[in-house]
Amino acid sequence: MQTALAKPPQKRQVIFLAILLFLWGADSKAIRYSIPEETESGSSVANLAKDLGLRVGELATRGARIHHKGSKQLLQLDVKTGNLLLQEKLDREVLCGATEPCVLHFQLLLENPVQLFQVDVQLTDVNDHSPEFLDREMILRIPESAQPGTVFALKSAQDLDMGRNSVQNYTISPNSYFRVAIHNRGDGRKYPELVLDKALDREEESELSLILTALDGGAPPRSGTVIVRIEVVDINDNAPEFLQSLYEVQVPENSPINSLVLIVSAKDLDAGTHGSVVYSLFEGDEISQPFVIHEKTGEIRLQRALDFEATQYYNVEIVATDSGGFSGKCTVAIEVVDVNDNAPELTMSTLSSSIPENSPETVVAIFSVSDPDSGDNGRMVCSIENDLPFFLKPTFKNFYTLVTERPLDRESRAEYNITITVTDLGSPRLNTQHNITVLISDVNDNAPAFTQTTYTLLVHENNSPALHIGSVSATDRDSGTNAQITYLLLPNQGLHLPLASLVSINADNGQLFALRALDFEALQAFEFHVGATDQGSPTLSSQALVRVVVLDDNDNPPFVLYPMQNASVPCTELVPRSAEQGYLVTKVVAVDGDSGQNAWLSYQLLKATEPGLFGVWAHSGEVRTARLLSERDAARHRLVVLVKDNGEPPLSASVTLHVLLVDGFSQPYLPLPEEAPERTQGDSLTVYLVIALASVSSLFLFSVLVFVAVRLCRRRRVDSQGVCSMPEGHFPGHLMDVSGTGTLSQNYQYEVCLTRDSGNSDFKFL
Repeated sequence: MQTALAKPPQKRQVIFLAILLFLWGADSKAIRYSIPEETESGSSVANLAKDLGLRVGELATRGARIHHKGSKQLLQLDVKTGNLLLQEKLDREVLCGATEPCVLHFQLLLENPVQLFQVDVQLTDVNDHSPEFLDREMILRIPESAQPGTVFALKSAQDLDMGRNSVQNYTISPNSYFRVAIHNRGDGRKYPELVLDKALDREEESELSLILTALDGGAPPRSGTVIVRIEVVDINDNAPEFLQSLYEVQVPENSPINSLVLIVSAKDLDAGTHGSVVYSLFEGDEISQPFVIHEKTGEIRLQRALDFEATQYYNVEIVATDSGGFSGKCTVAIEVVDVNDNAPELTMSTLSSSIPENSPETVVAIFSVSDPDSGDNGRMVCSIENDLPFFLKPTFKNFYTLVTERPLDRESRAEYNITITVTDLGSPRLNTQHNITVLISDVNDNAPAFTQTTYTLLVHENNSPALHIGSVSATDRDSGTNAQITYLLLPNQGLHLPLASLVSINADNGQLFALRALDFEALQAFEFHVGATDQGSPTLSSQALVRVVVLDDNDNPPFVLYPMQNASVPCTELVPRSAEQGYLVTKVVAVDGDSGQNAWLSYQLLKATEPGLFGVWAHSGEVRTARLLSERDAARHRLVVLVKDNGEPPLSASVTLHVLLVDGFSQPYLPLPEEAPERTQGDSLTVYLVIALASVSSLFLFSVLVFVAVRLCRRRRVDSQGVCSMPEGHFPGHLMDVSGTGTLSQNYQYEVCLTRDSGNSDFKFL
């Protein structure tokens, strides 16, 4: 076993350094090894790690592996030791056929980071095949008139080995008539010819049987034999001759079966049956020729399809034989012309079906392209769609890497379908497409976002504990665990109560619950922050402000501040009997702990000792006299004032007022004993009745006198001046509600008559 890198250590290190520096260039040199064919499987070819200057174990850490174009893996790499081992026995004749030298091309792929090395392994031939003749017997018909020195063509032996292991010599069994002459073809192979040394005499010997032996150059040499049977015929002194000793023709590889390749022609100067010529294929380069010749016309036609990629040249020998056994030979050199009949091939070496977002210039795939055609038919161009954020980067010979052009965003697009198109430059152009799907894996690059920056929740006071008062919601554009959101309450220093005693939040769905009954009068509103955290790494979060507004319910009745109801001595208001109508007796002052319309208070007189004497203003709570006081009014009065709010349902409170009528504020007010009021009230009533009767009588007499006088006056004026026009109908009564409980107790109607020419008027009081 030999290696092309068997050089002094210092020089070899320089070469490896150059390989590593210029590995990505198209002109980088391959690492060549040489190994004999038929070497046992498992044998070591070379230590790649040592030859590449890599440390032991570095091949494993960098994901090294061997890439071979064919479907069968011939070599394997031990990444622990760096040895390149044979997967199986290699047969040079099977792998390369007649191609010399036989070189197997491999690529060593290092994935982290990406690096490629070309490895060529040359299989050297061993002498494992013996020469073989196609026929077990060759028959030569030689006329007896043949002169010494005449040469007769013999079929060559076939040996699958190459070089010195191929056929190197021919020998023939000892005889007195013939010897073997050996000649070289243009391709270096040897072929035998039978040379006549002594004239034949059919009468002495009509047939000869000789053994032709072919020997190769191996050590020890191998051999093959064939029987040459020579029939001596009568005189035929002219052999057929071809018009050309060498015919050259080009045939496209896509030529149809039975198509005409060439017509050869030979002439024989003899006449009769000795001048008729029969054409036949003498021998070819392959065991089975793709050509056939018509024995009469010399037309060479195609009997099976040609393949430029398999064989590019054919050398066909044509023999023209007359009836007398003389023959002539020519060579037809057939060149197979390549046509673009092979589409490019794409071999995927590495493919990442999923790549993380936000990663620039990430390697998605590594692949190689090939086209067995030649020239422009074998030149290729790789491309992908222009609207994709990927690009193709040539790396080494026909290797390409598919790389991201910029950081990708999964939230914008989570999947890419990429079509890699490989097109050759032949005519017509052929292409191959390979589709891959690349998934963009999520990275936690989006924080949860609340649907609102501020949430306002309305809650009625006196709620039941654990009441659902509202929800907050946040979304996360990421996916998977990166989008799983957990809600939590954030610490709030502004509340005088612990936030955890007021509300709680469902960590999964963001629902908020009031943990205790809220009191509007104690806490009308409060604010706190809620956070939303995802489950990514690292975690991202956001927060929103939640404002809870407590709505007032009518749960507080009015509270009377004045007069105080819990005093030990009731408060008594003094009112002079000379007070005018609307005199302010006192003012009931009340408050309501609720707010809004629940705190709007109204006042009304619920109960009074003497209805109509006092009134309460509905909105101010002022207690005023509804009329003028008289001596008939009782001295002590008890008033019950109702204070009512405007809630639903309304709540109320009542207060009792004690009012004492006095003649003047100068005389001291002494509380009367409880047993005296009845007697004092009776004496006062008698006095009032007497005064009332006298007043009514006097008023009646005065009224009669006035009436008579007025009637007389009217009659006199009618007689002298005319009639006094009186307005028809009655003036409506003017009513005023002072107490708030009804109309006044008396109606007053005034009738006025005005004359046309006098300022005097009549006034009637009914």
